[in-house]
Formats: sequence, structure tokens, C-alpha cells
Amino acid sequence: MLVTLILITAVFAGAATMTSMQLASHKNTQLIRDKTSSLYCAEAGLAAAHSAVATHYGDWNNWLGQASEPTWLGTLDHDLDGDGVADFTLRLRDNADESVDDDPSVDNDLAVFVVSTCVKYDDVPVVVSELIRFNGGGNCYDAQLGGCGGNANAN
Repeated sequence: MLVTLILITAVFAGAATMTSMQLASHKNTQLIRDKTSSLYCAEAGLAAAHSAVATHYGDWNNWLGQASEPTWLGTLDHDLDGDGVADFTLRLRDNADESVDDDPSVDNDLAVFVVSTCVKYDDVPVVVSELIRFNGGGNCYDAQLGGCGGNANAN
């Protein structure tokens, strides 16, 4: 009877250990899944901001160095899953474009970082940023430096 009691205790201890390992594995899997989803969420914020940031390049200096989201970025749809709650936030950050005494509130080279933060997953927040350059657009001329359409400045 003592041997049976020891064997039953060992089986229960093994079952408890296996259950604990399975629960830990499930939690880790869920964290990895949420981390990946959070990364996709933050990247979707960058994709949503591209055209608005390029359109409002004249307003960049007003929003650089601010902790809040620019009002013109606030008009974009921040809800990715349709639950009525914003899934990401956006803000602008200046790149290091001054050689001495870099001023984070002034842009000198028409390039800023758009910073997207996924706020949907509290356990695994993800922040991604992308450097956006404004080139001004305009007409392309065959005789300009580099040519037009890759024709190597063929005059």
C-alpha cells in the first residue's frame, strides 16, 4: 500500500509539472503572437501616415518636439479592428539635421521621422519609426542632373 501511495504521489507530481510547463508555454506563445500583432499594428500606423505627412510638410516645424499627435494626423482612421478604439498613435520627430546644437523642434532638410506606437496591446507595446523625406515634386526635365526616367542625362 505504501508503494502504491508513493507511485500515485509521483504521478500527481509529474502531472502538476507537465501542466505548469504547458501553461507557461501557452503564455509565451500568446506573448509572441501579441508582439507580432503589435508590430503589424505600429507598421499600419506608418502606412496610414505617409500621404498625410507628405501633404503637410509645411506644418512639420509646428509639431516637432511635441509629445502630442499633430491634429492633421488625428483625422486619420486609427482603428484597425473596427472596435471603435484607436489602435496606434502617431507623432513627428526631427532627424539630426544640424551639425552643431541640434534643435529637435526645427527641420532644416525636409526629412522627419514619423513615430508610430501601437497602443492596442498593453503587455507588448511596439514603437516603430520611419524617416520621411519631402522632395518637392515638380517637373522632370531630360537635361537635369541624372536625367528623367533613368536616361542618364541624355540631351
